[in-house]
Amino acid sequence: MEADTAAADTADTVLCAVEGRTGVITLNRPRALNALTHPMVLRIAEALTGWERDPGVEQVLIRGAGDRGLCAGGDIRAIHDDAKAGTRASAAFWRDEYRLNAHIARYPKPYVALMDGIVMGGGVGVSAHGSVRVVTERSRVAMPETGIGFVPDVGGTHLLARAPGLLGTHLALTGSAVGAADALLCGLADHFVPADRLPALTAELAGAPVREVLGRYAADAGPAALAEGRGWIDHCYAAGTVEEIVDRLLGYGDPEAKEAAETILAKSPTALKVTLEAVHRAAALGALEPVLEQEFRVSCNALTSPDLVEGIRAQVVDKDRSPRWSPATLGEVTEQDVARFFAPLTGGGPGIAAG
Repeated sequence: MEADTAAADTADTVLCAVEGRTGVITLNRPRALNALTHPMVLRIAEALTGWERDPGVEQVLIRGAGDRGLCAGGDIRAIHDDAKAGTRASAAFWRDEYRLNAHIARYPKPYVALMDGIVMGGGVGVSAHGSVRVVTERSRVAMPETGIGFVPDVGGTHLLARAPGLLGTHLALTGSAVGAADALLCGLADHFVPADRLPALTAELAGAPVREVLGRYAADAGPAALAEGRGWIDHCYAAGTVEEIVDRLLGYGDPEAKEAAETILAKSPTALKVTLEAVHRAAALGALEPVLEQEFRVSCNALTSPDLVEGIRAQVVDKDRSPRWSPATLGEVTEQDVARFFAPLTGGGPGIAAG
């Protein structure tokens, strides 16, 4: 998957160790914001499987190396190169990544995720499905895929569909990052712990169960900013189409609603329409695993969409921040265009439940 495999193919990018009664996973690509590669996903999955069967490991903790974040997502440069070349390495990566997300969600032992700093895309996938999710004052949690012509994945549509009211739809379309209090409000995290307490918390987990330890470190995250906007969010995002959502946001008379509309209009029109449909379908599907199956179809079909290559080019490769979307407007994206992303794949899905 990774174009530059010199570091990615070594165990050094994921450090796994048992500290007392806790299995500790450290994502170790700090200069790349701990972005996930295919070998990293396989290494995490291997560790979790081994510890699941080890009676000496009572709980698992995942964290990111460095002080910038847990994980900024998958290696989207590699996805860009794969999509541009028309090859299928990304599909293999997603298959194993989504299986890992499902494994985390059903893990039989406490799975503690330290969601400190940047936690986006694939970083959400390896943390927000865990049973004990900890955010700090430095946390910035997001599913920003519409900005690169992609659609929230790694179970993101499942998580966002379950958020109170229409908060999840707002976050899915805008790709906005939220802090600790809003992550708690939206159901993306469970506990707030000040960042300077994380080393002591981690050390104490070596000798005691998380249920006995966490209360001594948790604190009040303060008010959630999104709670103040529930009126315009729930009204505007209840509309049935992206066009109508934007019209409602622009006409609501609230500066924050207008800002949300402007943010949405800068994203890929195709990705926006597919994302809205994906969140609606995820709500109807209910359980995580069928949603991951759906996301696999959408992600693989996105590989042949011009917006994915263009979006990554504009944001990450050339960094001109001026993507040329095709189609360029919401009105040009047809129902058939959207339906194509949900079409069955040749050979079927990834077999999430079997992972």
